[in-house]
Amino acid sequence: MKGKTRGGSAAAGATDAPVQTQTCWSGVAFGLALAALAAYHQYKLPPVLPVMLEAYGYDRVLAGGFMSVFALAGLTLSLRVGRGLERHGLVPYLTLAFGAFLAGEALALAVPENGWLMLLARGLEGVGFTVCAIAGPLLANINASRAQLPLVVGMTASWIPIGQISATLFSLPVIDRGLWQPLWWIGAALTVALALWGWRLKVAGVARLETRRGDDGRAAATTTAQRGALVVVGAVFGLWSGQYIAFMTWLPQFLVEVHGFSPGSAALAYVPPAVMVIVFNVVTGALLRAGVPLIPLFAGSIAIQVVIWLAVPVLGGGALGALALVLYGVTSGVTPACLFAMPNAIMGANRVAGSFAVIMTGRNIGILIGPVLLAQAVVMAGDWRLSWPLFGAVTALAALGALDIGRRLRRIERDTGGAC
Repeated sequence: MKGKTRGGSAAAGATDAPVQTQTCWSGVAFGLALAALAAYHQYKLPPVLPVMLEAYGYDRVLAGGFMSVFALAGLTLSLRVGRGLERHGLVPYLTLAFGAFLAGEALALAVPENGWLMLLARGLEGVGFTVCAIAGPLLANINASRAQLPLVVGMTASWIPIGQISATLFSLPVIDRGLWQPLWWIGAALTVALALWGWRLKVAGVARLETRRGDDGRAAATTTAQRGALVVVGAVFGLWSGQYIAFMTWLPQFLVEVHGFSPGSAALAYVPPAVMVIVFNVVTGALLRAGVPLIPLFAGSIAIQVVIWLAVPVLGGGALGALALVLYGVTSGVTPACLFAMPNAIMGANRVAGSFAVIMTGRNIGILIGPVLLAQAVVMAGDWRLSWPLFGAVTALAALGALDIGRRLRRIERDTGGAC
């Protein structure tokens, strides 16, 4: 079972749109930028969370909800957004997303001392996140040629760490001065900039921005095996994202509380694993394009993370701990690149809009539960000792799910005569 995705097979049926013969890199870049903007809005919170907790005294579980509420918006809207992009196109949904981002930021800046209104503000940003997290990868994919698609999938998977790193770097000049507001002002500026960029691309007509199906509205036939495989991918995405988002949400606070880091130093320590994620997103895309098998990469990366979590109690905060953090970043670059390759592997290169909505629903369940569950575990134990076995168990389940996806892909290949 090779890493390259299927396209034009019997399973693909009636395609939603013609396959690109050449990659339009401006369209790919705009799609990646949309997704990275979504990630920036979500991840601008963790670097400054210690400052906000000290300034406003938020309940810790409520503060975990500042991340999880993004998932609540995603669970409510992802499938509707996927269908809406096919029926109505991009413009109305991006208009909604940009407006929700700006409204959420305005509310947060106006009443930060009220934790429940801050939660509402983050929920509005979560609406924008939901739209851009589906539309961004979709646009990148439909602007890629079949030959370049695996590489573009790997690049697109880097949207989360790009947002993480951007937020962290923007926080460094202000965090030790007890400021968090500049990250929200920067978010507003980036939102306006992306809106203008999208308008220019639409006017110039240089990129493929149409996400609607053809006039006949036909959708490709989906087999029971394909639907089942997508559901399992969504479940694995949920398990893996739950532990990843929980870890990245609370890492700065953990470093401050347990290892005595300053908020600025804790934010800086956030960067190396995120950089490794970006690098190995792209590396994984290149490996898949070269024909490296998808499932061994996928399951192997999660298995390594299981070992890391179970070894945390003996690693400490020194050189071994730092090495484990880097290795976690490396494998966390491989895993999402493989996850974002799954819709194409299962459904074919032209059937990604609805498929992305399905797997993003699974991801949103993980994001909803992960940060709050970790916060509750810390509150119950009085320290962080329950975190590592909890993460180890969750990633072990994700690894088993990855093996099951491999079994399902082999069945799809046999049934359709395709090449996964």
